[in-house]
Amino acid sequence: MLSKRVIVCLDVRNGRLTKGIKFAGNQDIGDPVESARRYYEEGADEIVFYDITASAEQRGIFLDVVSRVAQAIFIPFSVGGGIACLDDMHAVLDAGAEKISINSAAVKNPRLISEGAREFGSQAIVVGMDVLAVEKTADIPSGYEIVIHGGRLHTGLDALAWAKQCQDLGAGELCINSIDADGTKDGYELTLTAAICAHVTIPVIASGGAGCPAHLLDALTRGQAQAALIASIVHYGQYSIAECKQYLADHGVCVRQTW
Repeated sequence: MLSKRVIVCLDVRNGRLTKGIKFAGNQDIGDPVESARRYYEEGADEIVFYDITASAEQRGIFLDVVSRVAQAIFIPFSVGGGIACLDDMHAVLDAGAEKISINSAAVKNPRLISEGAREFGSQAIVVGMDVLAVEKTADIPSGYEIVIHGGRLHTGLDALAWAKQCQDLGAGELCINSIDADGTKDGYELTLTAAICAHVTIPVIASGGAGCPAHLLDALTRGQAQAALIASIVHYGQYSIAECKQYLADHGVCVRQTW
């Protein structure tokens, strides 16, 4: 049985770790390199680094921070934000990341997914999907819309259709972030997560809303995700990674033990 993964998300703005709620009100909460090292030592299965304003500001990612994080940890590490072409992907991988996460750029240029998969392999390509619950329409029959540029721009794309297209183009993994749940600590958006998991065959990461270990259990069982992304609950010291994993193991979820 494949182990379910607990992934820690580091949102970075201007080289500093930051956290907000529903993509707004971000506050500086520390140094991303020290945080990445701590979470690695505490047993995180992976680290995700997002430069949250790179795409909106139309600039490249902070490669110096990527390089320093990669030198501090020895677990899989993915990077997203401001990646718009193969050269950007090369730069991120050369800086030490194992995976590339593309979001806004993939929506604007879906060929970037297939080009990246051909160049680096599907296992290196993660497509991040920022999703907002909206009224169901003919164009968005699921009631979930893809938004880009950090939640600033509506695309009119249906989330389920986009998930399937990403898989068909060669993405190796999808990270589904519910903007409505992001930072609320009220739990993951399970309806969205389960719908996408049922629509694709590649691994899906649930993201947005974790407030306690029970929420991770819900995402990995009821939501059918292969991994759960966490941020606030560990950033603010409410739970440790070991506590989350122990809870999952106690409830029958196969996880990589680190305690």
